[in-house]
Amino acid sequence: MFRKKEKVCVDMTRVPQHVAFIMDGNGRWAKKRGMPRTYGHKIGVESLRAVVRRAKELGIKVVSFFAFSTENWNRSKEEVTEIFRLCRELLEKKMQDYIDSDMRFCVIGDYSKIAEVDKDLVDEISNLISKTKDHTGMVVNVALNYGGRAEIVRACNKIIASGIKEVDEKTFAGYLDQPDLPDPDFVIRTSGENRVSNFMMWQMAYAELYFPKTYWPDFREKQLDEAIVEFQKRDRRFGGIKS
Repeated sequence: MFRKKEKVCVDMTRVPQHVAFIMDGNGRWAKKRGMPRTYGHKIGVESLRAVVRRAKELGIKVVSFFAFSTENWNRSKEEVTEIFRLCRELLEKKMQDYIDSDMRFCVIGDYSKIAEVDKDLVDEISNLISKTKDHTGMVVNVALNYGGRAEIVRACNKIIASGIKEVDEKTFAGYLDQPDLPDPDFVIRTSGENRVSNFMMWQMAYAELYFPKTYWPDFREKQLDEAIVEFQKRDRRFGGIKS
């Protein structure tokens, strides 16, 4: 029932179904080491790969990663270009692994705009989405050129275009970017910043939030296990009263 890893015991029968990550602290991690911010993003990719591997071992069904927000365009051209280059490099190296392991890859956000900077990345994304769309294993969901408010506005415009005059919560949720994904049970933001920064605003209504001080480049398997143990201590009532 239990998996033990460096004195951290995860109850394998009570893992969250969907864990979402706000990968924060790459730049500060690099600065502390006298390195450019882009170096932090490079090592952060290694953390993402480690977290995906461990999440699959734990039996988590969906992992979401906030990779690039609508506000991140305000960063330097050098940093934006490097983030996209690292994304493309990761997809190129891991595409066959996704295909062979039955993982499904999907994206939330208007990633088509990225073509203005890196058309090859957009092509890689579209290709991987297509090749894994019928897979039934763990879902890796990446937020690219994403903002929670922008997603809600997109959903509203889709509803208006459809001609629907009145909606309930279930109908509205069906017009979000990935309506088939379950809402996150657990949202982890690294670096100790206690905010959600416009990420999955609709979906995280009842999510448990966790703000470890660890910068994302240092967040690996052990830190994920510790986070899941913390989740398993939470009393989730969804507005009700525990019997």
